[in-house]
This record gives sequence, structure tokens and C-alpha cells, in this order.
Amino acid sequence: MIWWQLVLRGIISGALVIGASELAKKNGILGAVLASLPLVSIMALIWLYNDSSDLEKISQFSKGIFWLVLPSLALFISLPIFIKRGMEFWPSLGLACVITIIAYGITIKLVEYFGAISSV
Repeated sequence: MIWWQLVLRGIISGALVIGASELAKKNGILGAVLASLPLVSIMALIWLYNDSSDLEKISQFSKGIFWLVLPSLALFISLPIFIKRGMEFWPSLGLACVITIIAYGITIKLVEYFGAISSV
């Protein structure tokens, strides 16, 4: 891959993150909508297709994204709970990340066990 393509991908990805955080400063719900859109997944699917044209790989990647979105929800459930219970932001975020990592581990084991996808 040509270096400028990687740079362009990085700029686009970074712009989406910055856009979501800046939008959230002005309107929390609109920032959340932008952040919740599967833009990174869509871009990754497009770039994978452009790089490989392998539809089976894209199909497996898409299934993997589906199964691994589920444990990522643990962060968005646990973080506000910790903050509402009086924890500061950084410890709350750290603990929510640990819970999310554990949820990922459990989900990956379950997906492998049940053969939901060939490899995560």
C-alpha cells in the first residue's frame, strides 16, 4: 500500500473522532449519534475490499464485528454506573475498560466454542 493512502486513512479516521468529540461539546445527543455510527467498521470494510476484493474475508470480518460489538457495550453500561456512584472519571474509565476486556475474552471464547465465526 502506498504511504499516502495510509496517511489519508489516518486523517479521515482522526477527523471522525475529533468531529464526534467537538459535536458532543455543543450537542451531546448529536455527538453520541456520530460516535455510535459504525463509520470505522464501514471504512474498514471498504478498505479491506479495495485491498483484497475477498468477499469471504469481508463476510467473516463483518460477522466478527457483530459478535465483538456486543461485549463493547459493557463499557457504555458500566462507565455511567461508576460515575453516578461517585467515582472520578479516570478510575471509572479504567474499571469500565477492564470489565470490557473481560467481556471481550468471554465473548471470544463463546464464539469460538459455538463456531459462530471461523476466527475472531
